[in-house]
Amino acid sequence: MVSHRRLAASGFDRGANAALCIMSAAAAALGAVPATAAPQDDTRAKVDRLYEEAEKATEAYNKADERADKLREQVSRSQDRIARQQESINSMRDALGSLAGAQYRSGGIDPSLVLLLSDDPADYLDKAARIARISAHQAGQLKDLQDAMRVLAQERAEATRKLTELEKSRKAVVAHKRTVEHKLAHARRLLNSLTAADRAAYDRASRSDRIDLPGFGGALPASGRAAAAVAAAQSALGRPYIWGANGPSGFDCSGLIQWSYAQAGVSLPRTSQGQRYAGRQIPLAEAQPGDIVTYRNDASHVGMYMGNGQVVHAPYPGAPVRYDPVGMIPGATVTRV
Repeated sequence: MVSHRRLAASGFDRGANAALCIMSAAAAALGAVPATAAPQDDTRAKVDRLYEEAEKATEAYNKADERADKLREQVSRSQDRIARQQESINSMRDALGSLAGAQYRSGGIDPSLVLLLSDDPADYLDKAARIARISAHQAGQLKDLQDAMRVLAQERAEATRKLTELEKSRKAVVAHKRTVEHKLAHARRLLNSLTAADRAAYDRASRSDRIDLPGFGGALPASGRAAAAVAAAQSALGRPYIWGANGPSGFDCSGLIQWSYAQAGVSLPRTSQGQRYAGRQIPLAEAQPGDIVTYRNDASHVGMYMGNGQVVHAPYPGAPVRYDPVGMIPGATVTRV
């Protein structure tokens, strides 16, 4: 989903370099394009822009989905705590009920204890403060029960709030998914409007099969975990771009980086924005294999530096995980995990 219209110079031959571009480089690979091809060029540019916009929407989708996952976990933990707290409260009330029964059998039950055992917690909490006569032991039990019920009420309120947030996150996920699907469908329609020759030229320019490049010079990974992540990313070469996916059969850009580092035992955020700040930022000139490279001001695309001026990344729909020059998009930021 990434625009490769402004590629930096690399050590590869002009033909291969041209094959890395999506739009303008397609013209370079085929030679000069006559003026009559301008409408087709405009269509290609629109497709390129739609892919970029869809990529940004994909990262928004990933962020919303990640938020929803965290909220589901929080809600589940809250529900577990509520269940345990309710069991504790039931045990306390049973103990007080037993005491009331003993008092009844010994000559009657204190009216204030009747209030204590009310089935309505709100009514109970309101009236319990009015109890004027009760033994020291009973008073301690009453306070424990009051405290437990107060905590339970707070837990329930927090769980309700998180459930509301979860529903909002679910709606955001659906909205972002629709945005991505809309933009990708629009891009496909535009591509289908191209002539067979122009579509073939676009495919040659945007779907390079560079998954088996020569060595990457003398650069070494910054750490053992970076080396393991590099090996994982290389093992994913050739697998398809699938938006919203984080492996192992397909990836979007941030999904590839998250999965690769997971194979090295490192947990990274799901989004490229989160991955930009998952470590120490360093100058591009100091990049080593395994470093994370994010692009654009909003970090809406990400790849992994492999050495010799190359990254491995999941580009966009229709293009497999592959190598491309690190300068394929302006504004690269390098992060060392």
